[in-house]
Amino acid sequence: MSNERDIPNEESTASSSNGTTRRGFLARVAFAGAGLTLAPLLSGAEQILPEVPPENAGIAAVSLTINGQKRNLNIDPRTTLLDLLRENLQMPGTKKGCDHGQCGACTVLVNGRRINSCLTFAVMCQDAKVTTVEGLAQGDNLHPIQAAFVKHDAFQCGYCTPGQICSAVGLVNEGHAKSDKDIRELMSGNICRCGAYQNIVEAVKEVINV
Repeated sequence: MSNERDIPNEESTASSSNGTTRRGFLARVAFAGAGLTLAPLLSGAEQILPEVPPENAGIAAVSLTINGQKRNLNIDPRTTLLDLLRENLQMPGTKKGCDHGQCGACTVLVNGRRINSCLTFAVMCQDAKVTTVEGLAQGDNLHPIQAAFVKHDAFQCGYCTPGQICSAVGLVNEGHAKSDKDIRELMSGNICRCGAYQNIVEAVKEVINV
């Protein structure tokens, strides 16, 4: 009676006849094919590697006036106005909230118009006049909007307040708000997690005499 272990299999037969197994042979063929495929890529490696950029590459010069002071800066062109204010100029009054233009905490005035500084590259403000919350007061005299926010307790935690105030100043300058509804609509880009909206409306109403 034959024993299964006594029957030579194909692999062992191939090994005894030529000193290698079919599995080993296939592995060698695959390895050789990979080498032929990679050879042209490896030989051209020097051509596809990027050159080292010069030290001053990617630096942009920007000149702008911030809160009445002329600033001439050399910055990465990808720097946002928000990061320029907070990181380069150490002016932390303008807050970074969502960093996606959705909360309004970073609102500043550029040439009198309110913008989201997190969505604005600093180089886009060349020769512009930028006003932040730090530049609204005149010495010890608060801006009327600032004074109204204090009077009406239009803030709680205060994180959104600089953006709310700058946005309200822009709203007053625009002159479009004629009612509570207008104020709510025109201030809708500024979110207050504490929910001080009614007090904010009252503060703005006082300044525009609605």
